[in-house]
Amino acid sequence: MAYLILSNGAVFEGQRIGAPVDRVGELVFTTGMEGYLETLTDPSYYGQIVTHSFPLIGNYGVISQDFEGAPALFGYIVREICDQPSNFRSQGTLNDFLLQNGIPGLCGVDTREVVRLTREEGVMNALICDELPRDTAFLKAYRVERAVASVTRKEREDFAPVGPEKYRVALLDYGAKRNIIRSLQSRGCRVTAWPADTAAETILAENPDGIMLSNGPGDPKENTGCIAELRKLLGKKPVFVICLGHQLTALALGGDTVKLKYGHRGGNQPVWDLETGRTWITSQNHGYAVVADSLAGKGTQTFVNANDGSCEGMAYPDLNCFTVQFHPEACSGPKDTGFLFDRFIAMMGGTGHA
Repeated sequence: MAYLILSNGAVFEGQRIGAPVDRVGELVFTTGMEGYLETLTDPSYYGQIVTHSFPLIGNYGVISQDFEGAPALFGYIVREICDQPSNFRSQGTLNDFLLQNGIPGLCGVDTREVVRLTREEGVMNALICDELPRDTAFLKAYRVERAVASVTRKEREDFAPVGPEKYRVALLDYGAKRNIIRSLQSRGCRVTAWPADTAAETILAENPDGIMLSNGPGDPKENTGCIAELRKLLGKKPVFVICLGHQLTALALGGDTVKLKYGHRGGNQPVWDLETGRTWITSQNHGYAVVADSLAGKGTQTFVNANDGSCEGMAYPDLNCFTVQFHPEACSGPKDTGFLFDRFIAMMGGTGHA
């Protein structure tokens, strides 16, 4: 028997899976029915204990080709874990993966109740442990800190295009998912991925055709150094921005961000396209949102979350830049908005995919 203890005092019993260590983290939930491997390896989950709303997790095993990065989450909560996966690509069980990567978790937990509490009361901190502590005051004091610094790559890395080279793209890695790079490579882009704290002058000295800002974890306002460098980059080259980068860009231009009650995490998030009137189904993983009104006169809102009305995208035509909160690379998830990569290619002078 082990426990998940929430900072509001709620206690859930379960059985240990993964690493046999106690861990504090920010408790969040994801609504995806599949894609647990991408969730486990998405750097944007740094500092968080992830709860799956879907009841059975692990049924297709562990497939390293589907990883999006190095695991960064602090804990893992499921209703039921599959210990006999069935998939011709499977390389092992989910529990073994958690053990090998030092991730503690629980199964047998009433995850529907955990999600209900989180939706009603908002994101809160939690503890995975074997014994109930006498005092849980320390839970409320926990904060996710130095998130981007903990997950960004440590040195420059180059990725060759698939087929003939058409463009060179500089990617600022705030916790980038690998499929962002693959999406650019498949469109003929040579991608140079840079650490998050790289100076703007260093990137511009390479004279890329375009610049891309990635997803990443944590509070965007914590990244004051990154924001300062973005001010020097914006307007110099075509820029396409995803997730955390969307928030950092807003802050760099004098806008504001707010923490959402429980965030958007999963592959079924509806987004309204203000230009076309269409609604796209998107993959998302974030706990903060841009305040669109704070950018009046500087940018135009382009996408809105159909559930809560929060900002999902901005366009800055004078800077040749557009940003989105969701993940157009979207693996595992819907591919509705992959056309945004083609829009970026067009900004660099190309035509995107045929």
